[in-house]
Amino acid sequence: MNQLLSKTFLWMFVGLLVTFLTGYIVSMNENMLLSIFGGPIFWIIIILEFALVIFFSARVHKMKPVTARISFLLYSFVSGLTFSSIFVGFEIGSVMYVFLIAAVVFAIFGAIGYFINTDLNRISTFLLMGLLALIICCVVNIFLANSTFDLIISIIAILIFFGFTAYDIQQMKILSNAGIDNEVVAINGAFQLYLDFINIFLHLLTLIGNSKD
Repeated sequence: MNQLLSKTFLWMFVGLLVTFLTGYIVSMNENMLLSIFGGPIFWIIIILEFALVIFFSARVHKMKPVTARISFLLYSFVSGLTFSSIFVGFEIGSVMYVFLIAAVVFAIFGAIGYFINTDLNRISTFLLMGLLALIICCVVNIFLANSTFDLIISIIAILIFFGFTAYDIQQMKILSNAGIDNEVVAINGAFQLYLDFINIFLHLLTLIGNSKD
């Protein structure tokens, strides 16, 4: 595997490691859990997550490598704070099992994106439209609190992020074949793949994870 893809997957792994370790450590500290989920701090963290996504996506190609690294790691850490809820709500064995399944299907669709000859740019618009519709449905279901609707949303979300995984891998392959070996490009690719994996994992956990009694 060439340098750009190697760097991309390395940074993706680092981001996932930061998120899961942060989530697990916070879940072991009752005071931290109460501070995060027992007041307005939770919503501040959620807003900060969205702000970091927007900032990173808009500015990444103008960033210096060190700024891109810090931004990505900061987002991974902030995500880990809210991720602590999965270690509280789900059995640790189930979390690990679902993580393994998510890793396998991520690898499968990543391989499809890498080896397929079809230009996946054709489906990128439909994926973005689907993602927008998904976000709207998620917001609506916050007020409806309909468990059946939540399951349907999770199934559709998994399918959408399967598509994004294949698409993002293909884009990194194209950049790699073009001879690009840029740290910022690698971190941006890692960020996109990180988001793909996290979303696949979370929605699979909703579908098949075993919650604690």
